Amino acid sequence: MTADIQDICGAPVVIGAGIAGLMTALHLAPQPVVLLSRTPLGTDASSTLAQGGLAASLGEDDSPELHLTDTLAAGDGLCDETMAMRVVEALPNAIDHLIPLGAPFDRALDGKLWLGLEAAHSRRRIVHAAGDATGRELFRTLLAAVRRTRSITVLEGVAALRLVVAEGGIVGVLAARHSGAFALPTRRVVLASGGIGGLFSDMTNPLGSFGHGLALAACAGAELADLEFVQFHPTALLANTPGAELASRDVVARAISCQLTAGHRVYLDARQCLGQKFARRFPAMDAACRQAGIDPAIEPIPERPAAHYHMGGVAVDAEGRSSVAGLWACGEVACTGLHGANRLASNSLAQAVATEAWVATSIAGTCAGWQWPRLPAIVPVRPDPSPVRQLVSNALGIVRNGKGLRPTVAALLPIAVGETAAAGPGLVAMLISIAELRREESRGSNYRSDFPARDGAVLPSRLTLCSAFESAVALSWQMSERSC
Repeated sequence: MTADIQDICGAPVVIGAGIAGLMTALHLAPQPVVLLSRTPLGTDASSTLAQGGLAASLGEDDSPELHLTDTLAAGDGLCDETMAMRVVEALPNAIDHLIPLGAPFDRALDGKLWLGLEAAHSRRRIVHAAGDATGRELFRTLLAAVRRTRSITVLEGVAALRLVVAEGGIVGVLAARHSGAFALPTRRVVLASGGIGGLFSDMTNPLGSFGHGLALAACAGAELADLEFVQFHPTALLANTPGAELASRDVVARAISCQLTAGHRVYLDARQCLGQKFARRFPAMDAACRQAGIDPAIEPIPERPAAHYHMGGVAVDAEGRSSVAGLWACGEVACTGLHGANRLASNSLAQAVATEAWVATSIAGTCAGWQWPRLPAIVPVRPDPSPVRQLVSNALGIVRNGKGLRPTVAALLPIAVGETAAAGPGLVAMLISIAELRREESRGSNYRSDFPARDGAVLPSRLTLCSAFESAVALSWQMSERSC
C-alpha cells in the first residue's frame, strides 16, 4: 500500500465511484487520478439503483429551451437559469459521448433512441437503457471504460475520513482501509459521494448514501447551499391530484403521505395500463416485486414515499469549484443551481453526465504541487448514521414544522460535536435542520406546515459549519432557558 501511495502522490483524488466519480476520472485521462470507493465498485452506489432515465432534448418537437422551461418550473424559482441552460444545451453531446463507450440505450424500431415521458416534462425526452435499469447500465459501461484506462488508480474498500486543510486549501485526504488510516497527499480533491437518503428510515438510496461528502466539505470550511430541499419519491399514482401521476413529485408525495397518515393504503396499479408488459418495461422493479411475493401484472403494488434525491449540497461555481481552494464537487453531493427547489425527473443523471467534463477541465488547469500532510491527532472513526435515522425521519420528512425541528437541532448538536461514529451523520442532519428552520416558507419539495405559503422574496440559502454551529448553540441555549 505504501508503494502505491508513493506512486500517486499529488494526483487528483476523486471520492466516490458512482457515475459522477467514474465520469470525472475518465474525463481527466490521460492525467493520473485516484478514485476512492468505500466498498467494492458497484455495491453501494445510488447510480446503479437509478430506475429513471436521462433527460435530453433529442426529439424533433423538443429543444433545450423547452427542457429549460420545464426545469425552471420544477425548480420553483430557485434554479440558476444560466447554469440550467448550460446543462440542457450540453446533454445531446454528452449522450453522443456515452454511445461510443458502449452505453446500451433503448432504441425504437427505426433505430433512433427511444424517448419516454416522465413527470412534469412537456415532451418525450427521457433516454433509457434496459428499461428501468438506466443507472445500472450506464454504471457498467463507465466501469468497463475505467478498467481499461491505465491512468486511473482505483482504491476499493477505502473510505475518506477527513479532508486535510492547511492555509485555506486542501493538502490531502485522510483515508482508511481495514489495515488502518493513511494520508493521500494532494491539492486537488473531487467530492462525488452521492446524496443523503441513508439518513432516513425510508429511502430509495443505498444505506451508505448518508451525506458523508457534505460532512467532509463542511468540516473543511466549504459553503453549502439549499440543504433543506429533499425530494421524496412518491412511487405511486394518485387520483384527485392535478396532473395525476405526472404531477410534480412533491405534490404527489405529500398527497400520498396524507393518505397514509389517515390510515389508508396506497398502491401502484399497473394492471390495466401495462399488465403482462410490466416485466418488459420495468424489469428491475418487476424482479423486486416478485422477490416480495407480488406479481405486478395482476396485483397492485403497495407504496409509500421515500427520501430520494437531495437538491442541496456543496455550493459550486460553473466549473464545480467549491469555496475551498482545491476542492471540487459533482453529482448529487454538489449544488450547481440546476435543480432549484425541486429536481425535474431524470435531470439527476443528466447533471451527472453534463458537468463532470467541466470539473475535469478545471482540475487539469491547476498545479499538482503537494507535500505530505500532517495527520490529525484524533483519527475519525468510520461513520454510522443508524443512531440518528429516527430523529431525521421524524423531523425532516415530507411535512416539517418548527415545533419538531427545534428540539431535533438541540438533540443533534452534542452528537455532531462528539467523537462517535454518528458524529458525521449527526452533523449533516443538524445542518439540514438549521437550513430548514431558516426557510420560513413552503416551496418546491419543501413544505412547512407552520409556513404553508410561498415567500416570493426568499432566495437560495447558504450555510457554513461555523454559522450553523452558532445557530444550533443559540437555539439549544434558548430551549434550555425555557425549560428552566
